[in-house]
Amino acid sequence: MPHRIIVLGAGYAGAYAAGYLARHLHQDDFEITVVNAEPDFVERLRLHQLAAGQDLRHRPLAEIYEGTGVRLRLARVTGVDAERRTVFVADGDGSGRLAYDTLLYALGSTVAGHGIPGVAEHAFDVAGRPSALRLRARLDELGESGKVLVVGGNLTAIEATTEIAESRPGLQVTLATSGELGGWLGPKARRHLLRAFDRFGITVHENATIERVEAGRALAADGTAFASDATVWAAGFAVHPIAAASGLDVQVSGRITVDREMRSVSHPDVYAAGDSVYTIGENGEPLPMSCASAGFTSMQATAAIIGDLTGSKISKTSLAYYGNHISLGRKDALFQLVDGDARSKSWALRGRTAARLKAGILKGSAWGIKHPTFGRPARKHRSPLLATAPDRSTGGVAA
Repeated sequence: MPHRIIVLGAGYAGAYAAGYLARHLHQDDFEITVVNAEPDFVERLRLHQLAAGQDLRHRPLAEIYEGTGVRLRLARVTGVDAERRTVFVADGDGSGRLAYDTLLYALGSTVAGHGIPGVAEHAFDVAGRPSALRLRARLDELGESGKVLVVGGNLTAIEATTEIAESRPGLQVTLATSGELGGWLGPKARRHLLRAFDRFGITVHENATIERVEAGRALAADGTAFASDATVWAAGFAVHPIAAASGLDVQVSGRITVDREMRSVSHPDVYAAGDSVYTIGENGEPLPMSCASAGFTSMQATAAIIGDLTGSKISKTSLAYYGNHISLGRKDALFQLVDGDARSKSWALRGRTAARLKAGILKGSAWGIKHPTFGRPARKHRSPLLATAPDRSTGGVAA
């Protein structure tokens, strides 16, 4: 029997990794299955555009993996049993189990409600395609009049706020953040950011910690009430609780603890990539949840999987984080470089040039999902290690 590799999630990390593995591992020796809840590759970094009313290109996973031998299982992952090497899934036909020999966990993250009352019931978010479309429908209902409140001060909050304000100028857009807007940026970049907010007519409330979301308003810790016809919650991300319940070693945040080559420190037949990973970058700090981190960790995880299963040398991927790229609508952006200690440098790329650069990066990332070997012929590795593969007798039964 071929060695069974299951990739959970087809975001930036999982989608790339599955294609790369398929193009480097021989189909006679390896069987690769991707489990994903949606049939399309979703460009998460563009979901604020989708929510604002722009249509994004459909990228069907079936087309991406056509001819590669990758098996696509459209289902929602409900659990993982790391001891029995079993994944539990659910789809329209019910629930099932998938057995694996090697697992790549890349389920990513979702919106973090931080236990704030009313977020789940009354707030919108752009952490996934369904939730972004739900926000879009609400904005369509408001038309050219209404109040939108974005809660948060991170990159997602900034991009969602400026995108909505630019795409729907009739709306009154407000941002409430618990800190200082763009306080981590260098002085030039922050001035540019604040000018963009002024240009769009966005009202900013700094040091405003939201403690409750209700229908029609959000309440701050100091008692201030912000009227809102649509409250967009963008106050950070959290990983799915599946990893913590699986038996894998995780951090308090629920992110999987891995070694330098993205292997689980508790279960070496499990690898992780993307937002689900807790790993230390070259600067000695944990890698942040980001598209860039997804790229670093998926490249390292695939190199480790190929090396471990074929006996080939495992290359080391640099885990250096270079900066933050922030869209400010379609024609403006920032690229803030950081130093080795992850502190913002004084220099930053701004304006249309930064916007074109980010558009190019996003386009290149999507292209790389379909062409993970960058158009070059890939060597197909055979596995001399299958004779010593772990006993499968305790694995689950594929549904």
